[in-house]
Amino acid sequence: MILEQAILYIKPGESEAFEKAFKEAQKIISTMKGYIRHDVLKCIEENDKYILLVEWKTIEDHETGFRTSEEYQQWKKLLHHFYDPFPVVQHYESILS
Repeated sequence: MILEQAILYIKPGESEAFEKAFKEAQKIISTMKGYIRHDVLKCIEENDKYILLVEWKTIEDHETGFRTSEEYQQWKKLLHHFYDPFPVVQHYESILS
């Protein structure tokens, strides 16, 4: 299992619209090959800041499967205009396995 992590900085005043758009976008990602689960957490200390966590079976399921898909184009249209700056996405794997 691979954990994708991204800190999302949303343009000021756009958080409510982002949350609504993400509810739609999650329908896209949850149908992708290799997808396991996801969560989006809103920061308590900082307004307009979130963390996205997505579990994938493999890094290729995210990097190749999702990111090169037509579904990703829909994901981008729904979400990418909210970010400032654009998030850095990183991947993690357990050291306890």
